[in-house]
Amino acid sequence: MSYDKHAFEPFAVAVDLAVFTVRDGALRVLLIRRGEEPHAGRWALPGGFLRPAESAEDAAARELAEKTGVPPEGCHLEQLRTYSAPGRDPRMRVVSVAYTALVPDPPEPRAGTDAAEARWVDWPVGESLAFDHDAILADAHERVGAKLEYTGLATAFCPPVFTLGELQAVYETVWGTALDRPNFRRKVLATPGFVAAVGGEPRRTGGRGKPAALYRAGGAVALHPPLLRP
Repeated sequence: MSYDKHAFEPFAVAVDLAVFTVRDGALRVLLIRRGEEPHAGRWALPGGFLRPAESAEDAAARELAEKTGVPPEGCHLEQLRTYSAPGRDPRMRVVSVAYTALVPDPPEPRAGTDAAEARWVDWPVGESLAFDHDAILADAHERVGAKLEYTGLATAFCPPVFTLGELQAVYETVWGTALDRPNFRRKVLATPGFVAAVGGEPRRTGGRGKPAALYRAGGAVALHPPLLRP
């Protein structure tokens, strides 16, 4: 049987990015205020359409670098899922491949040519987003929170060298709950490959306590045992 490509309605493929960072003790997400219709003036996730000779992964990396100034090799970027409900975009049928990015200490964001503004906004976001971006963002946050339990993903929020207090702050910020400090420290240091000690002078983190030892990501892909939420 011959294949007739004209028998199928054309549609577009886009990428949307749920980009998180931890700054000043708060979990923040990168949003752009749309400068064009549809949904002009509303906040949305950064993203864009795939170019003709571009994969979804390449498009996500390009959009991330354009909006944050951070190259993909400088952060954690992973595919979340595909969103394909009819009518999710009023312009035409648009299938979006969503990605989650974790960016440590990013510079101020840059608004693209179709955006009026770009800003880091505290999670949870206080207003409804354009398109189906509320659902994408909620799914991305749940994915990140779950992966903190059984992978070393939390270190992606940290600088290359960090203290256990800074690592604990990531967990508390993403999960939205306080953790017992001695218990957290014991579990982290007992998990093979989670963190590795770094030589050199300890870092003073404020207060009257002694300076804190420094660590880096240990390279473990999965945590055994997992670090479960309270």
